[in-house]
Amino acid sequence: MLWLLAAAPPPDLTAVGVVTSAHGGRSVAILRAAGRSRVVAVGDTAFGGQVSAIESGRVVIDFEGQPVELRLPRAQHAKAAAPLVAAAPEPATDGVTLDRRELERRLASETSRILAETTLTPVMSGSQVSGFTLSRVPEGSLLSDAGLRAGDVLTSVNDVPIDSLATLVGLYPRLQTESHVRAVVLRDGVPVTLSLTLH
Repeated sequence: MLWLLAAAPPPDLTAVGVVTSAHGGRSVAILRAAGRSRVVAVGDTAFGGQVSAIESGRVVIDFEGQPVELRLPRAQHAKAAAPLVAAAPEPATDGVTLDRRELERRLASETSRILAETTLTPVMSGSQVSGFTLSRVPEGSLLSDAGLRAGDVLTSVNDVPIDSLATLVGLYPRLQTESHVRAVVLRDGVPVTLSLTLH
């Protein structure tokens, strides 16, 4: 009788974003279930099923031969059609400029709040971390003022891929001497560049 029990998708399984590619096999999708996010490509296994198709606005996952189609909400579908092979994310038009002394003052006063109130969840691509979802970002903090929002998936900072928490933490000393910081996030499946200039 056990053979009658097919694997079922998690009840809260959703497609959060899709980035399509003009080159077959390079399209990726962000899936979410049970509070976890995964970045997947066709052929990857996630949440008990295998991804069989990623197209603009939809993802198909097979659960033991039963295809399940996940559609993006219409607002996200329109945004998610950005090709993966675009030269680079569009630079932010409203980048933030801060005086370095002001940044240091804010870091001194806000670091404990940022550490206590920011929630990061690793996003997996296969067995590798491909970024971190910011589930919570404290309002009125340096992070929110720099343009980060809850739900953003941080993928790189100054062209360094965020592939582990150690990489993210290790960037802090290197960024202290930089005058320009660029973070790339996936927002509703679309790459967005956030810019911070220090003077």
